[in-house]
Amino acid sequence: MTTIHTIFSSTLLGQAAPAGGPGGILGNPLVMMFALVVMMYFLMIRPQQRQRKEMAARIASLQSGDKVVTSAGIHGIVHNVKDHTVMIKVAEGTMLEFDKSAIATVHKKDSAAK
Repeated sequence: MTTIHTIFSSTLLGQAAPAGGPGGILGNPLVMMFALVVMMYFLMIRPQQRQRKEMAARIASLQSGDKVVTSAGIHGIVHNVKDHTVMIKVAEGTMLEFDKSAIATVHKKDSAAK
């Protein structure tokens, strides 16, 4: 009976505290999940946040004469900027009013001359 007790207790101790199991610290699933989340943040989420902030700053600084492209693909020149909307000149004598959120790309009139 001592042999069975010794085998049983050594099996329990072996499962409870593995001594440097395969893979070391990188074999731990929680560490791998944390590393994956950190990589996703730095490779995907952070650059998108930076692009969104840059675009929001460009839209906030819209001025008359800036060339814009809307999310619908309409190219035009900013004629008038209001609180929430922008009047865009798309052709001679043709003005369209868009929400500022519909602006997809802004080309400043200063950078167009360079």
